[in-house]
Amino acid sequence: MFRFICIVIFLILYLILTIPVLIAEWIIGKFNPYARDISSLRIVQWGFKVILRMSGVRTTVIGEENIPDEPVLFIGNHRSYFDILLTYSRCKRLTGYIAKKEMERYLTLTTWMKRVYCLFLDRKDPKEGLKTILTAIDDIKRGISICIFPEGTRNSGEELTLLPFKDGAFKIATKSGCAIVPISMNNTAEIFENHLPKVKKTHVVIEYGKPIYPEELDKDTKRHIGDYVENIIRETINKNAGLV
Repeated sequence: MFRFICIVIFLILYLILTIPVLIAEWIIGKFNPYARDISSLRIVQWGFKVILRMSGVRTTVIGEENIPDEPVLFIGNHRSYFDILLTYSRCKRLTGYIAKKEMERYLTLTTWMKRVYCLFLDRKDPKEGLKTILTAIDDIKRGISICIFPEGTRNSGEELTLLPFKDGAFKIATKSGCAIVPISMNNTAEIFENHLPKVKKTHVVIEYGKPIYPEELDKDTKRHIGDYVENIIRETINKNAGLV
């Protein structure tokens, strides 16, 4: 419980004390948008890394060398709010995450999310959802990676299970031609969700799979690319279960 309280206090202070930083970043962006983007990325990553240290998370990372130095679509399984902190804190390039639209109501947090190219998906409105996917495709073409959890929500089932992957997420790769990089995560729900509201010291495993280029797949595999990537992640989390 002590860790949880410390993290909440840090997050509140971070969101308040970085308001002047947001203003400074806005001014910098008028003269050098790229410098602003990189600065915003590092500031958010710093905050995430502090929270991870406070939570006592120990991370084993496999296959990070598989990530190509180009904009990609990251596809991951999703069991914890900490999935975002664990993966975003490791991004070397500008990367926007696709979040549920309900996250837009959190003021300073929302401003920071938009500053680092996060997009908000309305799961109840297919037309708005399509607009979000089209924006993500444009971002990829502008050199910004995108990360999405295609289960659509956090999976609260058994540790090694996956919810069905939603196909819409994969249009970002098939329409832009970018690589898909699978992210397989083990034991992340044990940090927080499995014993709310306690935050526990936990060992998690993250594995980045080899990049998948849709155009290099045969027609049948490309047609069922969601199932293909889902199977890769399922096999990987089962393989890594013994490492946690």
